[in-house]
Amino acid sequence: MKKKLCLVLTIVLLAGSLSACADEAFEEKSYTPEGVKVNGIDIQVTDREILVVPSDDEQIHIDYWESAKEFYDISVSDSGILTMVSQSDKDWTDYIGVRKSAGADQITVQIPDAPLSTLTLCTTQENISLPTLTVTDQLILSNNGGDISFENVSAANTITVENKNGDIVGTIAGSYDDYTITCTIKKGESNLPEEKSGGSKTLTAINNNGDIDIELISE
Repeated sequence: MKKKLCLVLTIVLLAGSLSACADEAFEEKSYTPEGVKVNGIDIQVTDREILVVPSDDEQIHIDYWESAKEFYDISVSDSGILTMVSQSDKDWTDYIGVRKSAGADQITVQIPDAPLSTLTLCTTQENISLPTLTVTDQLILSNNGGDISFENVSAANTITVENKNGDIVGTIAGSYDDYTITCTIKKGESNLPEEKSGGSKTLTAINNNGDIDIELISE
């Protein structure tokens, strides 16, 4: 029994040493929705930084990297929601000692000035960053293992920001009185009240093992 166990451990260690110098082949790609009207964006990925930037040509573009075993399902629904979801064909051995191409952990989303109805961004182990932008319905940001940061964002109805093991830092365009606020925090500090009523819009902030620092700025 001991000999069999030692043999298995030797094989695993050998496989790890052989793959330690291997590079996973990632290819840089770009997606632009053609011939369809996009009303919202919903990105659900794992272990990827999501960086939102202004578009230079008033079109939506998503720049990303794919390999044969890590890729994405990207589509636009009949209701105009552009979705991007992580897909993987990896076995556990594929994670041993493999290096990714530089930049392969980042997704860049270029958004035009014309406001979307909804924007949902969810990831793990990496950061989410947003510039100044406006949505006409709801903005949802969710992370686990990275920071969330945003600047002068605005939503006509709802802003929801949820994180675990990372900080939430940002500014929201609008007065304090505009929002009904719910804030839940564990193992961290927050500058928001736990409850505040009276606003026509809703702000929900949740964090576990990280801080919340959200400022509401009147125009």
